[in-house]
Amino acid sequence: MAIAKATPALLMLADGTSFEGWSFGAKGTTLGEVVFNTGMTGYQEVLTDPSYCGQIVTFTYPELGNTGVNSDDEESSHPQVKGVIARNVTYRPSNWRSTESLPDYLLRHQIIGIYGLDTRALTRKIRSVGAMNGAISTEILDPTELLRRVQLTPSMAGLNLVKEVTTKEVYEWVTPTDSLWEFNPNNQKTAQENLTVVAIDFGVKRNILRRLASYGCRIIVVPANTPAEEILKHNPDGIFLSNGPGDPSAVQEGIEVTKELIKAGKPTFGICMGHQILGLSLGAETFKLKFGHRGLNQPCGLNQQVEITSQNHGFAVTDKSLAADVEITHLNLNDRTIAGLSHKTLPFFSVQYHPEASPGPHDADYLFEKFVNLMREQQK
Repeated sequence: MAIAKATPALLMLADGTSFEGWSFGAKGTTLGEVVFNTGMTGYQEVLTDPSYCGQIVTFTYPELGNTGVNSDDEESSHPQVKGVIARNVTYRPSNWRSTESLPDYLLRHQIIGIYGLDTRALTRKIRSVGAMNGAISTEILDPTELLRRVQLTPSMAGLNLVKEVTTKEVYEWVTPTDSLWEFNPNNQKTAQENLTVVAIDFGVKRNILRRLASYGCRIIVVPANTPAEEILKHNPDGIFLSNGPGDPSAVQEGIEVTKELIKAGKPTFGICMGHQILGLSLGAETFKLKFGHRGLNQPCGLNQQVEITSQNHGFAVTDKSLAADVEITHLNLNDRTIAGLSHKTLPFFSVQYHPEASPGPHDADYLFEKFVNLMREQQK
């Protein structure tokens, strides 16, 4: 593959800070919230995670694209990010699973990237000032003009992005039979156990559905605005609230639907956005974190037990807003924000992190089994 001559690119942040670099992927101008991810692997899962919709992702690991891309590692049908920021980019990947280079993949999907800048300085800026809007451009290299464009971009706070990523129609999940990976930590049986789960799609990752299916669940995925009565017509044994992008408090349709479903008393499990939606439905409040949690090594736990978790979120549930019948099950041990909730008497629980661990460690995979056990108990 021939490498095209490097094209200059400019990254502009909302506070007027700019970084010069080189373009990879598509050409043009893109705007979004600039965040950083500290994972050392799993860039393709990050790029295709619907939770990153509306964001320009900075990868703190200095080498990007070394293993190329392949269809098995995609978390959705296409990249969801607005842009990509890297220190170094590989045009000639080396991995037996690779079918395409990262730059070619981004070009095919018209995603703009910039490399060659100081990602350490950029990350320190975001950590000290906070996540903020920004732009990458190969066509507007005048900082003043690009800053003007950035200042017109709406803030992530108050933004409902779920409607951009949720499924448009109901479907039943079927795990591909030719999938190259399957994590089965306890050698559990994967035969059907007559458990039906309705997954409300706020921006669900494929590997969450894979994990539920591997525990023997039949999964029906529905749009985020599906009325509660339509969901209950499927006679589900459990309700799953998925991950997703944007401000959870702005997803009013999801909150109202969850409030109605709670009345039915079905076992309910929420992840990431789903965790926040469940909290809001139980009367709690959420707030925007300074720079969010995005990476593979976030420690979470309570009572002398620690799980190393994969996380991707910019909002959190406020601890002082919790009702008396809701308890904290996990804290993020870096900043003591809420990482897990459970109702004291009803079968509802949620976590802020990603137990499907794609990418990331598998410390929290037991939560899928917990959900299955709650459904079995209610069946009896």
